[in-house]
Amino acid sequence: MNISATLKKFGLEKTFDYLYKEPEKNLRTLLNWGNKMVGKMFSTQLAQVREAVENPNHPFYSYIRHLIHDVDPDVLKAIVVNFFIHQNMIGWSKQENLRKKYRCNIPWAVLLDPTSVCNLRCTGCWAAEYGNRLNLTFDEIDDIIRQGKELGIYMYIYTGGEPLVRKNDIIRLCEKHDDCTFLCFTNGTLIDEDFANEMLRVKNFVPAISLEGMQEATDSRRGSGVFDQVIRAMDILNKKKLVYGVSSCYTSANYDSITSEEYYDMLIEKGACFIWYFHYMPVGNDAVPELLLSPDQRETVYRRIREYRTRKPLFAIDFQNDAEFIGGCIAGGRRYLHINANGDIDPCVFIHYSDSNIRKKSLLEALQSPLMMAYHDGQPFNDNMLRPCPMLENPQSLRDIIKRTGAKSTDLQSLESADHLCAKCDHYAACWQEKAEVLWEERLEQRKHAQHEEFSK
Repeated sequence: MNISATLKKFGLEKTFDYLYKEPEKNLRTLLNWGNKMVGKMFSTQLAQVREAVENPNHPFYSYIRHLIHDVDPDVLKAIVVNFFIHQNMIGWSKQENLRKKYRCNIPWAVLLDPTSVCNLRCTGCWAAEYGNRLNLTFDEIDDIIRQGKELGIYMYIYTGGEPLVRKNDIIRLCEKHDDCTFLCFTNGTLIDEDFANEMLRVKNFVPAISLEGMQEATDSRRGSGVFDQVIRAMDILNKKKLVYGVSSCYTSANYDSITSEEYYDMLIEKGACFIWYFHYMPVGNDAVPELLLSPDQRETVYRRIREYRTRKPLFAIDFQNDAEFIGGCIAGGRRYLHINANGDIDPCVFIHYSDSNIRKKSLLEALQSPLMMAYHDGQPFNDNMLRPCPMLENPQSLRDIIKRTGAKSTDLQSLESADHLCAKCDHYAACWQEKAEVLWEERLEQRKHAQHEEFSK
C-alpha cells in the first residue's frame, strides 16, 4: 500500500485540504475525527495534542503551528500517513499479532548502517571501530525493508558511518518504499541544495543532525568548520520547509552545554522539530570511561530536559532517561535492533555482539536466535526505569547473556569481550544505582499524584 493508496483509503487527502483552509479552527474538528478513527489506540496521545491545540500557553501550541505553517504540506502529509497510519495503526497491529504467533520480539523500527564509510573522523565515535570499507548493497537494504514490511515495520533508521555518502541509494529506497519513514543520523555536512530538493521530492526522509553543542564543542570533536557547515545545512532544510531534528550525545565534558537554555533556543530558532539525546556509552577498546557522567551530572540532564518539556516548543527524547514511557530497554528487537554494514545483527546500536547475519538468516530467524530470545526473556532488565540498559546500568546482565548465548563481538577492528566492556560500566552502575532509586521513587510519587488528580476530575 503506497502513500497515494493510503490517502484515498482513509480520505486523508481531503482531510489535509480541509485542515489547511482554516488550520486554527479545523484542527480541533480533525482531532474529534481522529478519536473516532483510532479508538483507544492513541487516545492518550490525541488528548495531549488537543491540550496543546486549545491552550495558547501550552509549550507545544506554537510547535503544532510551526508544523502546519512552516513545513511543506505534502511533506507533512507523507509523514502523517507513513508514521501514524502505516507504522502505528497498520504496522503496530501486525507486529502485535506476530509477537504472539512467533513468541519473540518484533521491532517497531530497524536501525541499519548502509556503510561504514564516513567523511569525518570524530573523536570517540564508536562507528569508527567498524572501519571504512564495509557496505550493505542496495539490494540487501531493499530486502531488509521488504522483510521488515512483512513483519509490519515501516520505520527505518540509518546510522553509520555517514549514511549520506550513499545519497543516491538512499533516495532510490525512499522512492521504492514510499510507504515507509526513513530517519537518518548524519553529521549534516553532505546536505546541500540538491539533496534538500530530493528530500522535498520523495517527502519521506528525515535527517537527525549530530551536534556536540555550540561551535567550540562541535568543532573540537568533529573538526574545524563543521559547526558552520551544520548551520548551513539547517538553514537549507528550513528554507525548503523540510522536517529535521538534532542528535546530541551527552558526556561528562559537554552535558552542561548541550542541555543549556542557549542550545535549546538556538535549535528552536533554526526550525528543528526534535532533539534526540543519547548517553555516552564506553563502547570499543579505545573508549574513554572518564566521559561517563557522575550521578549528579546525569540527574542534572534528567531534570533539565523534563523541565524544558513544560515550556519549550521542541520535541525532546532522552534515550537513557525516558525508559518509563516505553517499558524499559527497547533493544533486542523489542522495539528495535541494529544491522551493521557487515550484515551482523546486533541487539542494540551500542552493544556490538551477534549470533546472526542478515546474509545468512532472515530477519525473523534472527529475532528467534538465542541472543535475541535472551533479550526477549530478560526484559525489563530492571524494574527501575532509570536503570534500563543491560550494559550501562546492569552490566552483569549483558555478561550473562553473552556467556549463555555464545554471541561474538562484531567489532571489526579490535574484538572486545563482554567482560572488558562491562568492566567499564561496573563502577558507573554502582554509583548511579543509589541516585536512580531516589529519583525513581520521586517519579512514582509524581505519577501517583497525577493519577489521583485525573481521577478526582
